[in-house]
Amino acid sequence: MPEFNLNDTLNLFSKLTFRRTWNATKVLSSYFVSKWTGKPVQWGYPVSVSFEPTTSCNLRCPECPSGLRAFTRPTGMLQQDFFRKTIDEIHKELLYLIFYFQGEPYLNTGFLDMVKYAHDKGIYTATSTNAHYLTDAAARKTVESGLDRLIISIDGTTQDVYTQYRVGGNLEKVIQGAKNIVKWKKELKSKTPFVFFQFLVVKPNEHQIEDIKKLAKEIGVDEVRFKTAQVYDYEEGNRLIPTIDKYSRYHRNEDGTYAIKNKMGNHCWRLWHSPVITWDGLVVPCCFDKDAQHKLGDLKKQSLKELWHNDQYIQFRTSIQRGRSNIDICANCSEGTKVWG
Repeated sequence: MPEFNLNDTLNLFSKLTFRRTWNATKVLSSYFVSKWTGKPVQWGYPVSVSFEPTTSCNLRCPECPSGLRAFTRPTGMLQQDFFRKTIDEIHKELLYLIFYFQGEPYLNTGFLDMVKYAHDKGIYTATSTNAHYLTDAAARKTVESGLDRLIISIDGTTQDVYTQYRVGGNLEKVIQGAKNIVKWKKELKSKTPFVFFQFLVVKPNEHQIEDIKKLAKEIGVDEVRFKTAQVYDYEEGNRLIPTIDKYSRYHRNEDGTYAIKNKMGNHCWRLWHSPVITWDGLVVPCCFDKDAQHKLGDLKKQSLKELWHNDQYIQFRTSIQRGRSNIDICANCSEGTKVWG
């Protein structure tokens, strides 16, 4: 799960119950036992889940399958009855729910109703948005839904720079959307959602790092966080790879080619605590399986608690431990590459 500031952490801890704490303890223990023994042990149920509201998106970001319209899987919307059925099954163990995988969550008209449903079950809820649909009314409903964390993707402080990555976007809409959220938090005297600007650092915008901090302060969002960019075709260099080493996932070799910085260990915390569920009910290992090529189960055929311990999951966890570098979706993994400003 992501890092937290103090207030956000206290809010998360307020969601803990004995059952959730005990489940998290079992999951963490089984992860370390698996690392020590080299065998995939799983004693608990998911601590965190990512649920995909939709694969649709209004933007055309160059390194995003949704933006590129490059999916082989179907585009669609998460249905509320299916969502509620799944949450009813796992909410007593589940601590953290991320309403995001691919696409723009606010395009799903039932999205905030689903947030409220999870909130009413005492689950910490978070989402990521490009903020083009945070109208005054939507901002108010967002605050009223009980959403705990709102990530606003904003990758530039001027329109020309912003649209070099957020193709088709309108920076003024993003800024106004953020202002609407801040306004309604004050109006409704709400501490949530915790709002932060997420700034994906790429070469075209790296000169605006200090500017985004100033903009966030002016608007009144809670924090700015900087994220390294995943680039698919990086070996021969890419126009998006930043020159500031701190914000790059890649380093330049002596021969001029590029390679990923991170060392790839044969383990992965995500596989032990947090599955990803597509809008149509497929369960995949993590957010790097954007096209759902490694299907570990189907929630329309089996419950999440059942498939969490099924043969496919055991086999995939085993393959991680035997040789993570042989798994395609692990090749460009960002685990451990986020840096905060």
